[in-house]
Amino acid sequence: MSSEVIDRSARFQGILGRLSAKSIDDYYNPYRLFEWPEQLPEAMWWMSPELTTTHGTELADSLGTEQLQKLSRFESINFYSLNVHGIRELLIEVVNRIHTKGFETPSEFFHHFIGEENEHMWFFAEFCLRYGDGKIYRQPAGAGAAAPSAKLESLLVFARIMIFEELVDHYNSAMAADERLHETIRAINRIHHQDESRHIAFGRELVQLLYQDVKSTATEAELDEISGYLRRYMTHSFESLYHPQVYRDAGLADPYEVRRTLLASPARVVAEAQTFRKTTKFLEKTGIIR
Repeated sequence: MSSEVIDRSARFQGILGRLSAKSIDDYYNPYRLFEWPEQLPEAMWWMSPELTTTHGTELADSLGTEQLQKLSRFESINFYSLNVHGIRELLIEVVNRIHTKGFETPSEFFHHFIGEENEHMWFFAEFCLRYGDGKIYRQPAGAGAAAPSAKLESLLVFARIMIFEELVDHYNSAMAADERLHETIRAINRIHHQDESRHIAFGRELVQLLYQDVKSTATEAELDEISGYLRRYMTHSFESLYHPQVYRDAGLADPYEVRRTLLASPARVVAEAQTFRKTTKFLEKTGIIR
């Protein structure tokens, strides 16, 4: 590693110490924290309407409030289902690296990260199973994209984790503060946002370090490949919110055509840009995406 990377690594150690201490101070027992009502009213917003996939589209204009609220219920279940799947995948990647060569420094924080993410996965799954007709939506086939090369694997893994967490946190922070939502919904978003703020701070520091290490030996073509891959991954992640089964469960005709129409809408472009506004600014500032 270059001296610059070593200096930043020393800074990283200080940040990890503070984040680990914060994890200990903020520790809670999720199995006792949440109150789970027997049922939630169906005639309400289950997700902030501005975050739903139909917001700002002609389809939303054609649907009444009752149907939009019904749609928001299934969209919320899909959002929490994506959390379950995304957390499972990131846990596998982090567990595979804890206490291994090259990850000695962050391993202590990895323990906090793994414990917290496991608990997040539990309460998101619990919400889906209790209030989503006992199901967790599966991700559509063909979701992933192949990594450019094995030597870039760790950088891309932690960049994907960071992107996923920043997408989720954009929704969490909005819904935690939305008084139109039921307190149970606000509570799970609020507690997740509290933990994710630490995970995002950690992820950004680690991704920068990994990128500096890769950049020291990578070709321009490889750096371009990283940039293109992460831009595609952000779009893929956002498009996972547009699930045809959601539209079918909400009673919309021709759910695959609904998805195609919504993905082609100018409102989708605006929503994706807003969701990843901070993420894109960070990745462009660090040079990771060009």
